[in-house]
Amino acid sequence: MNTQLVESLVQIIQSLSPEEQKLLETHLAEKNSNWQEVLGKIETNRQEIYASRQGKPFDLSIDEIIEEMREERTQDVLQACFGK
Repeated sequence: MNTQLVESLVQIIQSLSPEEQKLLETHLAEKNSNWQEVLGKIETNRQEIYASRQGKPFDLSIDEIIEEMREERTQDVLQACFGK
């Protein structure tokens, strides 16, 4: 953590007028609210997907997905280099 930066920010915030501090709090509250809305949407989507799959988890192996993506990328590179 950059403690000097944090200390500087604290000093700056403390030097703000009450109106500026209130404006800062309002902006931070809006950003926090937006984050919570996004998290809520993600949870809703997760529940919809879970319901549509009747509670069955995905049968995906991250290793297999990565290997497939590597193979696809290798093919793309070979085709770009050699036109095959």
